[in-house]
Amino acid sequence: MPLAGAVGAALLCVSVALAVTIGPADIRVADAWSVVASHLGGEPSGLSAIREGIVWDLRLPRTLLAAVCGAGLAVCGAVMQSLLRNPLADPFVLGVSSGASTGAVAVVVLGAGGGLVSVTGGAFLGAVCSFALVLLLSHTLGGSTDRVVLAGVAAMQLFSALTSFVVMTAADAETTRGVLFWLLGSLSGADWTDVAVCAAVLAGALLVCGGHARTLDAFAFGEDAAATLGVSVARTRLVLLAVTALLTAVLVSSAGAIGFVGLVLPHAVRALTGPGHARLLPLTALAGAVFLVWADTLARTVLDPQEVPVGVVTSLIGVPAFVVVLYRTRSSR
Repeated sequence: MPLAGAVGAALLCVSVALAVTIGPADIRVADAWSVVASHLGGEPSGLSAIREGIVWDLRLPRTLLAAVCGAGLAVCGAVMQSLLRNPLADPFVLGVSSGASTGAVAVVVLGAGGGLVSVTGGAFLGAVCSFALVLLLSHTLGGSTDRVVLAGVAAMQLFSALTSFVVMTAADAETTRGVLFWLLGSLSGADWTDVAVCAAVLAGALLVCGGHARTLDAFAFGEDAAATLGVSVARTRLVLLAVTALLTAVLVSSAGAIGFVGLVLPHAVRALTGPGHARLLPLTALAGAVFLVWADTLARTVLDPQEVPVGVVTSLIGVPAFVVVLYRTRSSR
């Protein structure tokens, strides 16, 4: 575990350093480092204001946000798959992304909030409303894991329908294009505030989920077995669902719905490390971070100067992997 963690951390650092240099502007790793050192109180970078702005205001926050979002979505997927005992569960199984989409569309298209609520704020409020609805429905239906999944599907369909209705009836062509780009996942608007907020929530979620690593191991044997081992099933499930939903809501509100990261990465890491969550969670976070850094780099450069939504790139990579997961799930039965 220490060696794998060190390798993963080193790979992430190298990925961030290289990703910042990739793009139409000629930026070297040494240039990027000099800009970072300058903003941390060191000597002036010596670069022009434009080149320094490209590094500090555009590429670096975007790359760091990609790393944070990748780590967070991957960890949420690993926790959801164990908690719900469903290998096809991902961070969006609770309908959080659909709720966030509805909230964002309400702000952009309908002007909800009267200009006092940003797109990010609207997306977060929509995600919270969706999760609250899932909790209410699942509790009413009995509270089992199957009911949670079914409630999530119902909420997802409801908020997706609301989003489509608002876009079709109230948005013009240009607004529809902008909303669609956001819905597919985009890190183009990343800033340091997004990075700070998402990183803080991710750190808290990792502490909570890491503290429940052994409990998640017990859930692998089923709820009855976990209860026999002394686990408070209902309380633990509520805490972990709330933490993963909060983290997903924050990430989606900043970057849109980026699919397949939370579905595929946990399976890939689990195949290398085994099912123990004390190892699985931190290594899954590192793998998700590295993966999304390079996926976003590809999204912003493959059709330069046009940008592809990063969710499209992750889906193109994730769909074949998803088919493999389906096949393995079928074969194990």
